[in-house]
Amino acid sequence: MQLSRFEMMDVPPNLGFVGYGHWLPNDPRGSGSEEIREEKLVDLRPVHQGRKRKQPSRDVLRKFTRAAAPKLEFPLLWFDDAKRQALGMAVEEVVSNEGYTVWARAVMRNHIHLCIRRHRDDAKAMWNKFAEATSAGLRLFATVTPNHPIWSTRPYKVFLYTPDDVRRVIKYIDENPLKDGLVEQTWPFIIPYDGWPVRSVGRD
Repeated sequence: MQLSRFEMMDVPPNLGFVGYGHWLPNDPRGSGSEEIREEKLVDLRPVHQGRKRKQPSRDVLRKFTRAAAPKLEFPLLWFDDAKRQALGMAVEEVVSNEGYTVWARAVMRNHIHLCIRRHRDDAKAMWNKFAEATSAGLRLFATVTPNHPIWSTRPYKVFLYTPDDVRRVIKYIDENPLKDGLVEQTWPFIIPYDGWPVRSVGRD
């Protein structure tokens, strides 16, 4: 079902920021890519367009990452406690400056999740503002060189069409740190989800 412009204004996005090199076109989990543009990555494995229904084990992912890392132009960036704190502060600054409403956020070792209410800015504009601010925050670290890419160049955004979709994503984001062995994360700018929008819209 095609949504009208008015209906799309009611659809909040789930935004993701994947660290450079951590989700390649031929990632074992599947990806949004149709082809591999970097010839040096071709021999790792074929492309699977779309996220696989059955996800690979952690061992498979680790093996793929170890094989891919030497082929990348820049080293992988991992976000330790200090970097995650810097990323959190950068996100908070954007939320404050732009007046965004965020229902859930998790800062992980190699990515960030945000479940955010629809805003006057479209999803891509919001993604760009967060990406710019978080990149600037990480470049304050001596271990991050000025020309090192911070995020994957493909913006990750999935629209959430019903309150149940939003609640499912919030639950996933809230539980993500604990599943990855991190401490539970609390952020002062997170707003409890109130069921918005009350009117659910149809899916494409």
